[in-house]
Amino acid sequence: MPSEALILGFDTSAAHCAAALLHGDRIVRSVAEEMKRGQAERLMPLLEELLADTGASWAEIRALGVGVGPGNFTGIRISVSAARGLALGLGIPAVGVTGFEARALYAPAGHLPAIPAPREQLYVHAPGQAPALLPASEAESLGRLHVDDTPSSLAEAVARVAASRWRDTAAPPAPLYVRPADAAPSRDLPPVLLD
Repeated sequence: MPSEALILGFDTSAAHCAAALLHGDRIVRSVAEEMKRGQAERLMPLLEELLADTGASWAEIRALGVGVGPGNFTGIRISVSAARGLALGLGIPAVGVTGFEARALYAPAGHLPAIPAPREQLYVHAPGQAPALLPASEAESLGRLHVDDTPSSLAEAVARVAASRWRDTAAPPAPLYVRPADAAPSRDLPPVLLD
């Protein structure tokens, strides 16, 4: 492939596994699979297939972009962990891209990026405020919203944002959690250990 940087972007922040390969300013290929579970088992084979289909190799990748959320707690941890491990192993930077940054790339002017959440809620990040999880009706009161949950578009946007920042990235990607995890520690007493 020509000398322009190859950037691999991927995301598992919702019920999908999605990836895109960016060469310069052109998306070479993007893939997405809807799935409620199984992202941990599917992500690496999906990335391998994407590279094989495009004739690219891991050695040609100059940087990674990864969706860091907000979204599904487990899904975010899967992709962020994969990106950090790949970056370490390949000796390349990994750029964390929030769902707001990715969606803003394709949002019409004057629209606030919003991310679908369970129970008729939306994640929003209004200018000058912290990201929040709001009921859809409250989020809509903030103005016109751009709600795009197309996995392939998200992966492509993650790759494009990463391409604009990879040379200046020092810190590894970290998950963006807007609310605490739904899981809670067990209320049962731990078993008594016998000596």
